[in-house]
Formats: sequence, structure tokens, C-alpha cells
Amino acid sequence: MTDSYEGSLLDMKNNKPNNIERWLSLEEISKHVGCSKDTIRAWIKKGAIPYHKVGRLYKFRLSEVDSWIESGASADADKKDVLEEKNYD
Repeated sequence: MTDSYEGSLLDMKNNKPNNIERWLSLEEISKHVGCSKDTIRAWIKKGAIPYHKVGRLYKFRLSEVDSWIESGASADADKKDVLEEKNYD
């Protein structure tokens, strides 16, 4: 009786629950995005990239980072401090 229930919740190849997104590390997300870990850290410091902190570790959801990139917000990530530091008086 539990086979159909468990089968619907688990991916039979790796026994992971379906529809649950795995957290990615800083290294994994930097490889996915195609930039250095230092760049990711700089974006974290600026609050540009979506992230979550788990203890001392930064964790990322692939869907959130992909949405951030697709929205175009990532294009301004490096410019953020430059625009804030300029004095337009």
C-alpha cells in the first residue's frame, strides 16, 4: 500500500523527493553562472544575487538565481556600487 505513495514522492533513481530543489553551494552556483567565486561573494556583499545563509555557508536555489539572471537584474550587479558611489550634486 505504501509503494504507490512512496513512489509518487521519491525519484526511484536516487531516492530523493520529487519537486524539492536541492541547495547549491557557492562553488556550484559560480560554475553554473560562469563566473568566479569572488564575483559571487561580491554580489552577495552588495545584496545583488539571491542567496540564503545556513550557518556560515551561503546556499543558493538554482531557480532563484536563474530568475534573477532572466529578469536582467544581474546585468546591473557589478554597476550597483559604482552608481551608488557617484556624487550627482
